[in-house]
Amino acid sequence: MCLDIANYATMISRTQKDNVIKKFATHKGDTGSPQVQIALLSAEIEDLTGHLRTHKKDFSSRRGLLKKVGQRRRLMRYLKKDDPESFAKLIKALNLKDSNL
Repeated sequence: MCLDIANYATMISRTQKDNVIKKFATHKGDTGSPQVQIALLSAEIEDLTGHLRTHKKDFSSRRGLLKKVGQRRRLMRYLKKDDPESFAKLIKALNLKDSNL
C-alpha cells in the first residue's frame, strides 16, 4: 500500500483542526496567522510521528514529516522575530522548546 503524503496531510480530522484553530486564533475568523499555522503543523507532526512509530519503513511519510518540521521551524523563527511575546506564549502552550531559531 503506497501512502502519498498529499493524502496523508488530511489525516488530522476536521474537528481536531477546528479545535486547534479555535484555541490559537488571534481574532474571529483567523485561520492563517503564524500562531494557528504553527499549532496546526504541530498537531500534524504529532500525528505523523505516531504513524511512523508503527510504520517504520514508510519513508515517503518520513520525508513529509521532515518538510512539516522545517516549515514549522521557519514560521517559529518569523514569529520570534516579529512578536516575541506571542512566540513565548505559543511555545509554552504547545510545550515546544525554544532552541536557537
